[in-house]
Amino acid sequence: MSREEGNRLRYMIALIAEFANKFGIGEKQAYNYLVRFKGMEHLSSYYDVIHTQSFDDAVETMIQVCGHNGGGLR
Repeated sequence: MSREEGNRLRYMIALIAEFANKFGIGEKQAYNYLVRFKGMEHLSSYYDVIHTQSFDDAVETMIQVCGHNGGGLR
């Protein structure tokens, strides 16, 4: 794994943990929610922009993306 891939993976794990903390759910449950409602797809596509935001802003972005794709967490 390259350094860039490792950084990207660590960021995604940290963001999932922040998302889980925001809603008081487990990290696996948060990951499954983000996959189901296309948050992870969005994060993969726009990582270069999202990782420059604060974690709070990045979590809010994930909430909005998932909400537009049928997710109910707000």
